[in-house]
This record gives sequence, structure tokens and C-alpha cells, in this order.
Amino acid sequence: MAEKLLIDIQKDFPGHQVSIQTELELTPSWTVLFGPSGAGKTTVLRCLAGLETPDRGQICFGDEVWFKEGLNTCVTPQQRGIGFFFQDYALFPHLSVQKNIGYNLTGISKDEKSERIARMTETFGLSKLEHRNVQTLSGGEKQRVALARTLCRNPRLLLLDEPLSALDSPSRIRLRKELRHLLEQFNIPVILVTHDRTEALSLGDRMIVMNNGSVLQDGPIAEVFSKPNQKTTAGIVGMENVFPGSIKEKKDGLAIVEINNNLLEAADFGLDTGSVMLGIRAEDIVIRLTKETKSSARNQLRGTIEAIVSEESLVRLTVNCGFPIDALITRESKEEMKLEVSREVTLSVKATAIHLFPH
Repeated sequence: MAEKLLIDIQKDFPGHQVSIQTELELTPSWTVLFGPSGAGKTTVLRCLAGLETPDRGQICFGDEVWFKEGLNTCVTPQQRGIGFFFQDYALFPHLSVQKNIGYNLTGISKDEKSERIARMTETFGLSKLEHRNVQTLSGGEKQRVALARTLCRNPRLLLLDEPLSALDSPSRIRLRKELRHLLEQFNIPVILVTHDRTEALSLGDRMIVMNNGSVLQDGPIAEVFSKPNQKTTAGIVGMENVFPGSIKEKKDGLAIVEINNNLLEAADFGLDTGSVMLGIRAEDIVIRLTKETKSSARNQLRGTIEAIVSEESLVRLTVNCGFPIDALITRESKEEMKLEVSREVTLSVKATAIHLFPH
């Protein structure tokens, strides 16, 4: 049975508190601390690293007590054996790539130190850059140097604080694809702080959603994204369309929900009849011209386009169906259908794409 990391802490700040209670298995997996700025994610990371001390609670790594209220126990960052990757990389501008990677690598022989540095430069594709000053490197190269330095110490747990936030968009996309593959070689648990949904989905296994210092939801990442447990969580994980409604009846595994005089069929989530919140992701809505009637989706809504906004490779439509609802389509689809403001369209939504949660 895998050892566990127990986190049960509170940290006080003027006017607010950060509080988290969770257990993480110490296996080679990725846990994402997700939420908006100010949610408390980085505070949790800094408490785990020993850079801040909680006011109450405990942190246990397997059988090791890192912090426990009332026992004056707070293990130092050096004793915890953690790798902490900072947003700004924290590289030494006057040192070479090689010397940055090996900086403060103590307690081992000179030969082992050289071997570790060589292994890291090769793993992270830095062999040809090892004698370069880090100030001459690109953002992506600096990121790899910082990761190599963090992992050169053979940490038992890796903490990543917004690791891609300092990069430009093309570099961020490229390194997002590389990051998990690179770190799989080290066989250690990773805790990632981010507010970027794409980053969380592409890297994470488990997600802990935080807001205003508290945990809102904790579970497998696909489940949290597809089945948020409340309106606030839905907004944070990017479920753009959230509306109040009412379950009128249930039949054949479906819930019949009324919203603004429209009846929609949704998968039955076990909620009682009565008031409910209904959520639909913009990407789960299919747009068709109203004259095109064929669709396998149970739910059809007619409406008029009120706004069209380009978002990189996609286009966001806001359609008034008696209530405003957002849908995402490709640029090609928009051009093919000649969509424009005031055009009447039909929205198709599968029952399985409608999520219900308590009002």
C-alpha cells in the first residue's frame, strides 16, 4: 500500500484564511491545485515546502511528521527532501547552465555530483548549452535549467508553482507537451499549481479546486471538469453556461428540466425534483442552421446570434434562446454556415452533456 501525504492545515492572513484537508498517495502521479489568483494555492505549496508555517493542523509525509500544531514540530525545507520549482525560475544570472544545475548540491562526492549534472543536462537537452550563461538562454531553455536543478537533488516530491506562466504562448504550448514526458522518468509524485485549464487537463491526474482559501472539490480531473459540484466550481473549471432550472420529472434514467419555459432532458444525477442548477460546456453545443433539422441530440433550442467573438482557433457565439447561451465552433464552421449577428440558428445538446448540481 502506497504511503500518503496528509495535508490538514490552516494559515491565517489579515481578513482571510487558507484551509485544506486532503490525503495524497505518494505515487508517481500529478495532483493539480487549481483556482483563480488569491485562492490559496501557492500558500499550500509554500507550507508543504516549509517556506511558510501553518497556524494550525498537521502535515505528514508517510510516517514523517513535517508539521504538527502544539508539538513545536516543523521540519526544515532541507530536511523534507522536496523539489520546489518557482514561477520566476530563480536562476543565478552570473553562473553557467552547468553551475546553476549543480548549485548547492552538497553531501555527495565530486564524481557523483558531476555524474548527476551530466545526467540532467542530457535528460533536459542542455548538453550543448552547459557552458552558456543563463542570461543568454530563451525562456524555454531557462525553464529546463530550473527543472534540471530542482531534480538534480533527487527530491521525493516535486512542487511546481505555475511552471509555464513566464513563457510566451508558442513556448508554453510546446513545453506543456514535453513536461509530463520529461518528469515521468523521475518516478515521483508531483503537485502542480495552475489557473490554466488547458495546463491542468493535459498534465493532471487529480484536481483540488480552491477558491477564497477553501477547497471546493477534490477528485479525478476528468470528473471534476465534467461534473462540478456547485455553481462556483462550475465557473472556475470553465463550464460557461450555468442556469437555474427545475426538475419536473424523471423517467428512463433521464431528468426533465425546465429552464425559461424550455424543457431539456439531462442525465439523472440522483437529485430530487425541484430547483436545480444546470451546466453546459460551450464546446458541447452543436450549432446548425435552423433549416437543417437532422440531429441525434435529444435537446434542440432555437435562438438568434447576439455576439460573435474570435478566440484563437475557435469562435464563441452567444445565442439568445430566451436566455443567453455560449457555444464554441471552429472558424471553418462559422464561414461555411455564413454565421453573423441576428442569424437564426438551432442549438443541439446531448442529454449526457447537461450536468445538474444542487441549487
